[in-house]
Amino acid sequence: MKKIVLTGAAGRLGSHLREPLSKMADQLVSSDLKDDVGTLYDGETYVKADLTSLDDMTALLEGADMVVHFGAYGDEAPFDTILGPNIIGAYNVWEAAYKNGVRRVVYASSIHAVGMHPKNEFIGIDAPHRPDTFYGLAKCFAEDLASMYWDKRGIEAVCMRILSAANVGNPRAVGSWLSYNDLIQLVTRAIDTPVTGFAVIYGVSNNDRAPVDNAKASFLGYRPEDNAEQFASEAFAQGGVLDAQDVGNMCHGGPFASVELGNSGVATMNIIDDTKKT
Repeated sequence: MKKIVLTGAAGRLGSHLREPLSKMADQLVSSDLKDDVGTLYDGETYVKADLTSLDDMTALLEGADMVVHFGAYGDEAPFDTILGPNIIGAYNVWEAAYKNGVRRVVYASSIHAVGMHPKNEFIGIDAPHRPDTFYGLAKCFAEDLASMYWDKRGIEAVCMRILSAANVGNPRAVGSWLSYNDLIQLVTRAIDTPVTGFAVIYGVSNNDRAPVDNAKASFLGYRPEDNAEQFASEAFAQGGVLDAQDVGNMCHGGPFASVELGNSGVATMNIIDDTKKT
C-alpha cells in the first residue's frame, strides 16, 4: 500500500495507532489540529488539517489508498459542538475520499450508536441504531453515510463500534474493555482484509462478559486476545452495589446513557490519559 491517512493522530487512540500504521504503507500521513505530534516514525509525515474544511480533507487524502478516520470531538457535548467535527467532518472525509478515489474508510464508530439498548441483550452488528447522546447520534450519521457511499459510490467502509478502549476502572469495563493490542489488531484487519464492502464490527476484547456479538463480522478475521476478567474482582469491589434502575448501569452506553443531552459523559469515567508519547 502506498499511502494511509490517519485523522485524529494526536488523540489517545490515534497515538497508539501511528507506529503500526507507519509499517503498513510506504507513507503514513498523520493529521490533527495540533501544530505537531512529536517525533515522527519512519515513513510518517504530519499535516495539520481541519475536519470541518472540505478543502483541507481533499488535499489531505490526495493519493491515499485508505483513510483511518479517528478524528472527532470525543465526548458528549451540545449539538453545535458535535456538528462541526463529528457530522460535517464525517461528510468531508467521505466526500474527499470519493474525490480522490480512496478505496476504503476505516472509521472509529462507537457503542454509543446503539447505547440505549439494554446491556442484558446480547446485541449483534445488525442491532438497529439507538443512540444515547448527540455524540452517539453523530456515529449513527457516519455509519449511514458510509453505507450510502458504498451503495452509491463504491467506497468500502469498516465501521468499528468501539466500546471502552481505556483502563478497566469500573464494573462496565469488565465487559466492554478493548485493549490497545486488540485495537491495533482490529484496525489492521479492517485494512488488510481484501474485500469488505460496508461492514460493522464491535471493538471489544475477548472478555468473558462481552455484551456484544461479532459473529456476523467474522469474515474480517478479527480474533481478540486480551480478556478483562483479570480485572473483575477489583473493579466489582470498587464499584460496590449498583443501582439496577440506573440506565447507566443497565444500557450498553454506560454513563453516556444516563447523562443529560449535551453534558459530558467522559467526565464521570475516570479515564487515565495514557496517550503514547514520541
